[in-house]
Amino acid sequence: MAAETPRPAEAPRPDEEKPGYPMGPVTLRRGQVPRSTTDQRLLDSRGRSDWLHTDPWRVMRIQSEFVEGFSALAELGPAVSVFGSARTPRDHPHYELGVRVGAELARAGYAVVTGGGPGAMEAANRGACEVGGVSVGLGIELPFEQRMNDWVDIGVNFRYFFARKTMFVKYAEGFVVLPGGFGTFDELFEALTLVQTQKVTQFPIVLLGTGYWQGLLHWLRETVHGYGAVAEADLDLVTLTDDVEEAVEIIRSAHVERTRAREQREAELRALRRLEQDAGDSAHS
Repeated sequence: MAAETPRPAEAPRPDEEKPGYPMGPVTLRRGQVPRSTTDQRLLDSRGRSDWLHTDPWRVMRIQSEFVEGFSALAELGPAVSVFGSARTPRDHPHYELGVRVGAELARAGYAVVTGGGPGAMEAANRGACEVGGVSVGLGIELPFEQRMNDWVDIGVNFRYFFARKTMFVKYAEGFVVLPGGFGTFDELFEALTLVQTQKVTQFPIVLLGTGYWQGLLHWLRETVHGYGAVAEADLDLVTLTDDVEEAVEIIRSAHVERTRAREQREAELRALRRLEQDAGDSAHS
């Protein structure tokens, strides 16, 4: 007599279900319950490495990038982020422009922060380094090799563009933008958007190289503003110049104004606290 085919197990009714399988803050049930624990997978060195590429692990990597960036730059002091093309040759006038702006920013007391790569980034780092300033490079993992240039004193490498962008803005008193391509445009318009939406305030953005940038500004004014996509005031968020000293002075003036405003707010807050304390002391006397 043939053996009876086993009947498939019936799905449990809701009132018969177990509380679930806890994985940290996540609860799993039925077919989602794993066949091994997190500790088992961690300690089993013979397993696959697919977990390195899962979204939860990426969150930890992202967190670690912010922690490393904050740790490396928290005591940097006043800084300015300088952007420009990685493809600028060393014998090009724009490279010399980068060296000059890096040097002048360092002489003015600012650390110079770049993407850490070659070209205009190297030029700005070199200028700062040659006059004894602090030279910082925030590198990015790319599908093609782009090592940190030799003029970087403090180098931090990132996997994720958005973590890197946060460091460029958080620790900078302003941006100086040399001629560049898509990456430079990305940083420029990111900064413009943050200022326009008042995510950051009193944040100067200076474009160096009128011959390179004036066509873009003409298009923004005539086409984009003419279409009504930006306001007239938005066009004043960026300054165009060929003068390195003027660029540094724009950064310095905005920094001084921002420092003065912050000190005034702190003084007002201290005065308010004293008034509240005096009022409390009077009420109890």
